[in-house]
Amino acid sequence: MLLTARTTATRPKALRTPRIAAALVTATVSAALVAASAPAPVAPLGIGDPLFPHLGNPGYDVASYDIAFTYRGDNRKPLDAVTEIDARATQALDHVNLDFAHGKVGAAEINGRAARFTTSGEDLVLTPAEPIRPGERLRITVRHTSDPVSGKDAQGGWLRTSDGLAMANQADAAHLVFPCNDHPADKAMFTFRITAPKGLTAVANGLPVAEPRHSGSTTTWAYRTHHPMATELAQVSIGRSTVVHREGPHGLPVRDVVPTKDRKKLERWLKKTPGQIDWMEKKVGRYPFEAYGVLMAQAKTGFELETQTLSLFEEQLFTLPQIPAWYVDAIMVHELAHQWFGDSVSPRTWSDLWLNEGHATWYEALYAEENAKRPLKDRMREAYRRSDGWRAAGGPPARPNRPAPGKKISIFRPVVYDGSALVLYALRQEIGHEAFERLERQWVRVHQDGNATTADFVRLASQNAGRDLEGFFDAWLYGKKTPPMPGHPDWRKGTKDGK
Repeated sequence: MLLTARTTATRPKALRTPRIAAALVTATVSAALVAASAPAPVAPLGIGDPLFPHLGNPGYDVASYDIAFTYRGDNRKPLDAVTEIDARATQALDHVNLDFAHGKVGAAEINGRAARFTTSGEDLVLTPAEPIRPGERLRITVRHTSDPVSGKDAQGGWLRTSDGLAMANQADAAHLVFPCNDHPADKAMFTFRITAPKGLTAVANGLPVAEPRHSGSTTTWAYRTHHPMATELAQVSIGRSTVVHREGPHGLPVRDVVPTKDRKKLERWLKKTPGQIDWMEKKVGRYPFEAYGVLMAQAKTGFELETQTLSLFEEQLFTLPQIPAWYVDAIMVHELAHQWFGDSVSPRTWSDLWLNEGHATWYEALYAEENAKRPLKDRMREAYRRSDGWRAAGGPPARPNRPAPGKKISIFRPVVYDGSALVLYALRQEIGHEAFERLERQWVRVHQDGNATTADFVRLASQNAGRDLEGFFDAWLYGKKTPPMPGHPDWRKGTKDGK
């Protein structure tokens, strides 16, 4: 999830206005890239995503990223960086397009030979010394800066905190940090190497590769993922942080990253995570990754984000006295649930976003019902009342409207949160609790570490129900109006007295 949309009636009153970060605007390269022109005009490419047509790049499949950042202690200045990409060509290529903006490129290589480079839109276009053949391995190296832009130019990517930096790359902001194939359909392994001044701590997705290496006035950390990851889920945190270790179910490493000065007062929340993981495992099966933890950032972001193995939270979520404890617990479970739904099983296109957010909202609400006596039925009845309005404003759950120009995060609307959890509630009503719970477990097991579509979910649901559910899903996922709720013929839409 990119932005934790807090728009349901079950929220505390103080949080009814969505706490959303500044709207994204069209990215521009922060400075012109100094390079020789390609022999022929080049164009920005894309894989044709229905919501972001120019996102991602065709012609190759990335296997891994190895990214080195050098941070010099000032979060207003660009970092020096080297991004190495190991990929394989899926077609003949005269040019290799990467998504990249907000950085200066100093040099680029493909397979050990210098490559010419230029830009087109938000693409960095490399011209290899020789054309690339289908099936050929691509070893790409780009030496560049990584610029933590802010203010009116802020679009995601690097997030400035009071003591350093963190990342917030959803939906398509990873390319504001490093060159990549910035679409969840192309998942890859990641290695991060972060050098920072002594006194700071750097943490990233995955687990440490080795002990931190000290050299003069700097320290270098290295981390590597054990499972493939979408670019939008990358996380690097640099700051005056303490890393708190504990053990989760089955010996799972639980690693939390918190401001050192607030370590003790945040413990009441940190110690909840192992129990929340255990609760989720009872619902859908074994946790899918090598580690988990929460990153509490000293920044006013307006969102929480399910970065893989290390979910990003605003520290103030845990410290503002007006936020009820049950609500904080539920939001923690929302981001945790995304590790299964959205991270391990990633969407094939951004129109499949409802599968991420609907499921995370579902388990958030179910946890609140079972642990805080907040009835799921009441929340879903309220969502049903408002659902037609959400569909009119943002489109049906599986056919969302395209984002407004310059507002890419506007795809994160109420219809993909409670509006999509409502679809899951209707499904459970339609096929029964037993078949629904079996479906959930199968979904995350069959598609673990991969990508899946709405059509995949419809097929698996039909198999578990023992009958064709295509008509049911067509109405609930694509209809302009919300269908009648199975088992609740008395539920009404658009009126506050709907029962």
